[in-house]
Amino acid sequence: MRALSLRRGLILAVITALAGAACAPGQSNGNSSTGAGKIGGSVNVLATWSGSEQDSFMAMIQPFETQTGVTVNYESTRDLNAVLNTRVQAGNPPELAGLPGPGQMFDFAKAGKLVQLDNVLDMSAMNDQYSSSWVKLGQYNGKTYSIFIKTSLKGLVFYDPKNFAAKNYQEPKTWNDLMTLQSTIKSSGTTPWCITLESGSASGWPGTDQIKEIVLSQSGINVYNDWWAGKHKWSSPEIKKAWQTWGQVIGTNDSNVFGGKQQMLATNFGDVGQPMFLNPPKCYMVNQGSFISDFFTKYPSAPKPITDFKFFSLPDVNPSNAGSHVVAGDLFAMFKSTPQARALIKYLTTPEAQAIWVKRGGAISPNKKVALSDYPDELSRSVGQIMTTTKIAAFDAGDLMPNAMQSAWWSAVLKFVNDQGQLDTILADLDKVQATAYTS
Repeated sequence: MRALSLRRGLILAVITALAGAACAPGQSNGNSSTGAGKIGGSVNVLATWSGSEQDSFMAMIQPFETQTGVTVNYESTRDLNAVLNTRVQAGNPPELAGLPGPGQMFDFAKAGKLVQLDNVLDMSAMNDQYSSSWVKLGQYNGKTYSIFIKTSLKGLVFYDPKNFAAKNYQEPKTWNDLMTLQSTIKSSGTTPWCITLESGSASGWPGTDQIKEIVLSQSGINVYNDWWAGKHKWSSPEIKKAWQTWGQVIGTNDSNVFGGKQQMLATNFGDVGQPMFLNPPKCYMVNQGSFISDFFTKYPSAPKPITDFKFFSLPDVNPSNAGSHVVAGDLFAMFKSTPQARALIKYLTTPEAQAIWVKRGGAISPNKKVALSDYPDELSRSVGQIMTTTKIAAFDAGDLMPNAMQSAWWSAVLKFVNDQGQLDTILADLDKVQATAYTS
């Protein structure tokens, strides 16, 4: 079996890190300092961020470029897995790259493709500023190979409070309440949900987010952990039931989703909320991670937090698993060690750097020294509040799976949306991938 260094207790302990980030006692002063002085030269960075996320990352590194004289050559791709694997195999990777998740980090580290960071980073500062959970999530066999620069909370249902008020809709407290609200909205002649799945070669991942949230809430943390670790079959009753539950959300023939499967499959994930802000709205709810709020604010209609969009947590499918949430984070790793790359990755771990993105919205910092006051609005601060009260936090299952398993799952979501009647075949095919994806 593939050597996974993460243990179940570690995944559960992620909430400690999130609580620390939300309750950060330190105050960032906004003056980023690399401690590296003038270096000059350039460093190549490959990551998945585009649009507003790219803008925030570039704002984050601007002080680094000014202080060090290093030019950061940033390249964005939504086909990160394919592009990065191709370049690594060709012996021409970028110096630094974002990684799709810890699962891919394990693969690269095991293959000897990553630079160990224990002697690059100030590990004393890392252990002071980050929960041990976030530090360990960036490790393979006890050695540090990656860092987290921002995190997100999944399973948030966004809505326009003005639209809810106009129809006298209330935030649902239970799963049955949500299903009732869904039916009420549909009976009024408007589709309840907006869901979009297009993301280049990663198309389908927004659907996997919703399925993993259901698995955790419906069947609990033990099933969830055994599943991502390859010990629980996709065709098992628990995982099949999660897909069927998501099917109930989508509706027969995708009737609960604006634009049906055509809109779902063809529209970029970042544009998911656009129809919700039309007048009249084309949908009333969007289930997405906390990061999506940054996309909302960049729409032409310029919706504003609290005034134009709020959220409630996806209600518990099974009350016995109340308080469960899926969390995720963005990793960075080093493929080539240069003075410029070493300086940049050290800078990215600092509270001053991470506070820049936090202040712009769409990011929750894993660094405990980033102050709660740095968050730009009540909505983002409330994400931190949820993180501090979450009873069970599970790291993103897809990001913990081997690359082949994760990619197959993304594709399976697209097949399911095309034809929900093929679920048994889809799950059987995923079982076949699972049988080989965890061996190496």
